[in-house]
Amino acid sequence: MALKNYNPTSPARRGLILIDKTGLHKGGPVKALSEGKRKTGGRNNKGHVTSRGIAGGHKQKYRIIDFKRRKWDMAATVERIEYDPNRTAFIALLKYEDETLAYIIAPQRLAVGDSVIAGEKVDTKPGNAMLLGQMPVGTICHNVEMKPGKGGQIARSAGTYVQIVGRDRGMVIVRLNSGEQRYLRSDCMGTVGAVSNPDNQNQNFGKAGRTRWKGRRPLTRGVAKNPVDHPHGGGEGRTSGGRHPVTPWGKPTKGARTRKNKQTDKMIIRSRHAKKKR
Repeated sequence: MALKNYNPTSPARRGLILIDKTGLHKGGPVKALSEGKRKTGGRNNKGHVTSRGIAGGHKQKYRIIDFKRRKWDMAATVERIEYDPNRTAFIALLKYEDETLAYIIAPQRLAVGDSVIAGEKVDTKPGNAMLLGQMPVGTICHNVEMKPGKGGQIARSAGTYVQIVGRDRGMVIVRLNSGEQRYLRSDCMGTVGAVSNPDNQNQNFGKAGRTRWKGRRPLTRGVAKNPVDHPHGGGEGRTSGGRHPVTPWGKPTKGARTRKNKQTDKMIIRSRHAKKKR
């Protein structure tokens, strides 16, 4: 998909750059594969705001996506490629040989009419799903499981992918987009190809209102607040906020390490922070 520029008929239109969606399905989703989605406004069951910056937004329906791909050795045809308001990637509607329908995350270079299949070992072409242990070294894949049968958790956002870089002691070594290298079990599933809509990051929404349509409210900077409201607040004139940036509740932020999961430390071969060390 290409990017779309607009004529500067207004200040907002001057900088507006969006994804060209001309090749996508123009109707609504399949009713049996969608359900209602209720907005929270960032409030909990007591009505208190527990997540700031959330409110409003356009009404959405949730599309039920098949992240597991466990319908093995049954070919499916791509009926159409659709926009999904719940994610940055596009989704593809599959029709299996037994006439059942399912949504999957659409990979790049998957077109209407293409045939895809899932199995223990299948051809390495975009949209096919197979075990990581059966993929050739160097394969680009997405929607990768971390636990067999749980469904894909890694590389589901627009333009993302994982690369198989090796095998060791019955496990598969993968390189993530962040630069991290880690072990995954070889009986986990993955889908061949990179996720669709790689130009998503190059969009420019042009005005604050378009972000409000997505359900995001503006957040006030800490340095613009009073000391009672934020640790960065107060001070004479304009201040930078201090040496150690923190959240409104005093926790370190902007790059501070917060990961505490010793159970999976042994699965990480190279940290995503390793390239930043000097």
